[in-house]
Amino acid sequence: MPTSTVTSKGQTTIPKEIREHLHLKPGDRVEFVMDEDGRVMVLAATVDVAELAGMLKPPAKPVTLEEMAQAVRKRGGRR
Repeated sequence: MPTSTVTSKGQTTIPKEIREHLHLKPGDRVEFVMDEDGRVMVLAATVDVAELAGMLKPPAKPVTLEEMAQAVRKRGGRR
């Protein structure tokens, strides 16, 4: 299990194995998330836009800009 030492300023170095696993590069940001059990997770907060490709399903059928505008008008700002 990779470990790291905390300095008197509260700083630490993320072990190489963890940096590689999270694909972290200099300048990237990380998030620290605490769960209900008191465990802390380190997550990469910087996401390359290219990694987002393919996350959304394509629309069931292609729509035109006019059809989109019509749908927005029909909804009329209701939530």
